[in-house]
Order: sequence, then structure tokens, then C-alpha cells
Amino acid sequence: MTTLFVTEYANALSPPGGVGGIAFPLEPPTAEQTVTIGAGSLQSAAFNNSTRFVRLRADSLCCVSFGKNPTATTGNARMPANSESIVAIPQGQAFKVAVIQIST
Repeated sequence: MTTLFVTEYANALSPPGGVGGIAFPLEPPTAEQTVTIGAGSLQSAAFNNSTRFVRLRADSLCCVSFGKNPTATTGNARMPANSESIVAIPQGQAFKVAVIQIST
């Protein structure tokens, strides 16, 4: 079984001087959850109302989709195996992430 690890954050911090416009999620997270990565699209639980940033870590090659009732397809945003991505999401919108495994 492979897993998409989802870590939710309410705030992010920019380095002094705003170097490169980079912001880093501010620990501790507001919530953490996992979603099994499989042959069919599976959704996370709705994100916490205070969540503004989501860190995704994927065990295997997959595609992800965000929304209130998302369905992931092999045409969505691709995440390589053993990778990490941080995305901003609309706060308080009950968004979820859906994930599906792909083979190549």
C-alpha cells in the first residue's frame, strides 16, 4: 500500500527580506491525514477551516486534484514517487485532495 501524506498549515513564514518570495509552512500543523494511493481516485477528509497551505508527500507516482469534491485522473497534476509539494488552498472552503496512482 502506498500513501499520500497530507499536512495542513494555517500560516507560512517568509525569510528575512522575503528572499525569492519563498514562504515556509509554520509548524505545528493544523491537521495531518493520509490517503491511500490506488488504481481509483480516493479523497482526503475536508481540510481544517484554518488551513491555507497543504504539504503533500507521495510514496508512489500519482496525480492529484483539489476541490470540494475532487476526482483525480491521470491527466491531473503529477507527483513523482517520493516527492513533496506545498500548495496554497482557499481557506474555509472545505477543500479536499483526491489522488490516483499512475504507472508512468
